[in-house]
Amino acid sequence: QVQLVESGGELVQAGGSLRLSCAASGRTFSNSAMGWFRQGPGKESEFVAGISWNGYSTLYADSVKGRFTISRDNAKNTVYLQMDSLKSEDTAVYFCAARSYRVVHTNPLMYEYWGQGTQVTVSS
Repeated sequence: QVQLVESGGELVQAGGSLRLSCAASGRTFSNSAMGWFRQGPGKESEFVAGISWNGYSTLYADSVKGRFTISRDNAKNTVYLQMDSLKSEDTAVYFCAARSYRVVHTNPLMYEYWGQGTQVTVSS
């Protein structure tokens, strides 16, 4: 069992940066691939970024590649999403998710555990 709590979302101007954090509890975190997903107003949930259990493998949506960076600190049971060069279209609720496998997946159905979400609003 893994419990996830996101933080770091706020209002930011276009071109700015934010770092989201996802604190996990549960003894299986270090063996879990992690993902960030987002759901914008009137949009479906979409995969943003994912990281393997050991941090060696990462995957990004084309829309954020080169601007966002996912990382993890297994000693702190935390995964991060550094977001730079933010655009208005990045406005969304961002969710952290964990799956009971070591490799990343882009399908949200492949993740068993979810946080409550944190709001990111980018003003243009």
